[in-house]
Amino acid sequence: MKDVFPQPGAPLGTPRTRAVHRAIAEARRGVPVVLAARKPLIIAPAETVGAEGLRLIDILSNGPAALLLSPSRAAAVLRHDVPDTVPAIALQLARPLIDAATLKRAADPTMEQILPEFTVMAPPEEAQAALALGKLARLLPAMVAAPVKPGWASQREGADLLAVPAADLLAYPLNLAASLTKVAEVPVPLDAARDARLIAFRALDQGIEHMAILVGAPEAQDAPLVRIHSECFTGDLLGSLRCDCGPQLQGAIQRMAQEGAGAVLYLAQEGRGIGLINKLRAYSLQDQGLDTVDANRALGWQADERNFHIAASMLDALGLKKIRLLTNNPEKVNGLRACGVEVTERVPHEFAPNGVNDSYLATKARRFGHLLG
Repeated sequence: MKDVFPQPGAPLGTPRTRAVHRAIAEARRGVPVVLAARKPLIIAPAETVGAEGLRLIDILSNGPAALLLSPSRAAAVLRHDVPDTVPAIALQLARPLIDAATLKRAADPTMEQILPEFTVMAPPEEAQAALALGKLARLLPAMVAAPVKPGWASQREGADLLAVPAADLLAYPLNLAASLTKVAEVPVPLDAARDARLIAFRALDQGIEHMAILVGAPEAQDAPLVRIHSECFTGDLLGSLRCDCGPQLQGAIQRMAQEGAGAVLYLAQEGRGIGLINKLRAYSLQDQGLDTVDANRALGWQADERNFHIAASMLDALGLKKIRLLTNNPEKVNGLRACGVEVTERVPHEFAPNGVNDSYLATKARRFGHLLG
């Protein structure tokens, strides 16, 4: 492997998308990758890196290693307020690098916090891209990072490591949405809508598919009713009472059947985009007293990480140029409009509290601005 990197900026071609896909896979395995930028870094997720990964970072680094955290997670680790004015906080690590278990505790607030003393240092310019890799891998966005030695690829330890441009990681979500294509369509009669059809969409990462549930012929209407619904394993499938997702999904299908047409976009963006495992971690923090916003932030995520460009791309492929959006969330309307979708009306979609999700719904109204009650 040559110690040179492609120039970012253009749409990602096959070799570069393949590099992002492999970087995501390496991150989930705990294998370090080199972040190609003006000042290259060797990085690995704190959640998955093991002793061998830390050894490689130690050998190939050309300066002090740091644990990169979002400001909200760093505030919990440092036990004092940290301003949200920077994309990341860098906590300097002693060399040789501390053990992997300690790093995992620093990354995961649901674990017992047995932490060493950290010194705050200036984060590298590439910190945002490093954290982006953790998020793309659906891991905790906490990364071990260090400047990499010149000529790292020519060393025996670095010969098999992947280099991925930092700019490609940051551009990837938008490229992912633009690459969506229909891969299957079939009638699936539903209890509430006998004329329903399912259309599956797959993106270039060949990951989990997004689904469109069409009732009747929404494409024949000027502005059909549309629900943008993020998948919820616990609510949609198990009937969890912690949220209102199951009633919202079934209620949307019933409402569209009553109107004669509509579309539910069922997006693979569990937990507002943080993934199922991280959502369960957030639940654990909620049980300790945090609300859904602060729980996500304590894990290092934003309150809402969804990529609405995916929904916009699906609507375009379905020929739905104008829509009435079934939602209580004005920011969802704003997000779709920012992606070029013409939303002619927000249609309320409210369900009464069930005695378990009362505080969850109150948080939606207070912290997210949902129009409830």
